[in-house]
Amino acid sequence: MSTRTCIRPAACRPSGRRSARGCGPERGFTLVEVLVALSIMAVIAGMAWQGLEVMVRSRDAAQSSADTTLRTGTALAQWEADLWAVLPTGVTPALRFDGAQVQMTREAPGGGVQVVVWRQRDGAWWRWASPGVTRSGDLVRLWERSGQLLGSEPNTVRVLEGLAGVQLYFHRDNAWTNAQSTGERQIAPGSPAEPAPPGALPPAAEERLPNAVRLVLNLPAGTLTRDLLMPPQP
Repeated sequence: MSTRTCIRPAACRPSGRRSARGCGPERGFTLVEVLVALSIMAVIAGMAWQGLEVMVRSRDAAQSSADTTLRTGTALAQWEADLWAVLPTGVTPALRFDGAQVQMTREAPGGGVQVVVWRQRDGAWWRWASPGVTRSGDLVRLWERSGQLLGSEPNTVRVLEGLAGVQLYFHRDNAWTNAQSTGERQIAPGSPAEPAPPGALPPAAEERLPNAVRLVLNLPAGTLTRDLLMPPQP
């Protein structure tokens, strides 16, 4: 049996820096190689984190936009429902805008007539609705009270945030006019031309309701305009 003789016996002696399977040296990583690898990993991790951060910001922005769109849609749906339920009473104006708030009388969901106010205050759009009443005197008192709201009354709801301004236009006689201008008036029964019975409250002269209403909201994303046809009046 032949034996293999190592030419360099000293090189074949086991040591911590030699391979157990042969005489070749066991190669490790130098300090420079480790630092380079760590640097590359740090760069890759930084790029991945930036990409993740961009994705999170995009998701948050999309969610915020969706929430704003939903709140705006809900506010406009309630606004349109109020306008479609406007009810002239001959006791108070049915629809009035003074530049800061919109007052209207409408059919109450539970019966009777209620006063509804849409008002801009503190960078938001607020809605207040009174209880339904069936007596003229109660309606007059609610209408007078609605012109001096403080914002803490029951049934006051903060409907829309970020409102910088609101403007209203009425469509009459094939033309849009500022809702603050005086419209054509109709004299209700019981007016000076027809005296009211003793002890009764005299009905107010009521402006002719417009054919359509244009709402202009100044929001952070821009100006939103919504036109709404009014229901036919008897």
